[in-house]
Amino acid sequence: MSATTRHPGELTLGDQLKIFGRSGLEQAAWNYPRLQNLGFCYVMIPAIQRLYATRDQQAAAATRHLTSFNTMPYMQSLITGVTLSLEEQHANGADVSAADINAMKVGMMGSLAGVADPVWWGTWRPILSAFAASLALSGFGIGGPLVFFLGWNVARLTFRWWAQRWGYRQGLNVIDYLSSGILQKLTLGASIVGMFVMGALVPRWTRVQLKATLTTSAHTDYALQKLLDQLVPGLLPLVLTLGCVWLLRHHVKPLWLLVGVLVISLVGTWLGIFQ
Repeated sequence: MSATTRHPGELTLGDQLKIFGRSGLEQAAWNYPRLQNLGFCYVMIPAIQRLYATRDQQAAAATRHLTSFNTMPYMQSLITGVTLSLEEQHANGADVSAADINAMKVGMMGSLAGVADPVWWGTWRPILSAFAASLALSGFGIGGPLVFFLGWNVARLTFRWWAQRWGYRQGLNVIDYLSSGILQKLTLGASIVGMFVMGALVPRWTRVQLKATLTTSAHTDYALQKLLDQLVPGLLPLVLTLGCVWLLRHHVKPLWLLVGVLVISLVGTWLGIFQ
């Protein structure tokens, strides 16, 4: 549609690019009373200026987006896209009220935050960081950090732009997708993959080597570590990891865990228990 025939209450691609550019600054004004509300309002300013002609209308729309808001930052783009669609309909006289827009935001922000954490923090980041660390340890030097930086940001920015555009096109139809059970399946799948990845990383990045030996009745010495590796490979790293998880769940601070592991390793090495 050309600029001469475009409806004055319709967002342009340029508007959406401006909004996408602002979306990365959502948490720059994070605050305790209303969390991400200032950042979300800042993201919506180009749309408000495009859709509403008078200052009173623009002020009312901005005030609408200053209510409490909080979600996983990457999933904010999907909520932004749906909000843009509803704001456009509201500005053009459709049967969409300000209360409907706020209710949609509140309904989506919690469910999307719950599914995003296991996908991004529990799955994609461990996989990418493990691959990058392996490259660095294999002699690729700075190639490892570059792979992590590029892989993370390309995935993040691509997803955020796609989510914003898809949410804008679908509008309230997104609710049908979210209520179909796809979020629960995605969360379960991401959790399984994340646990599988972390399980593979435990014996690779956690090293516990025993120095003690066993002497049989035939006066033959067996290295205890070699015996454990033959029976149950990776048993000690797994026990250490599960012990740390158990302590974390019982509200032991991570700092004390680090200090405890350091003390145990130093004392064990001094006593000849660990290599």
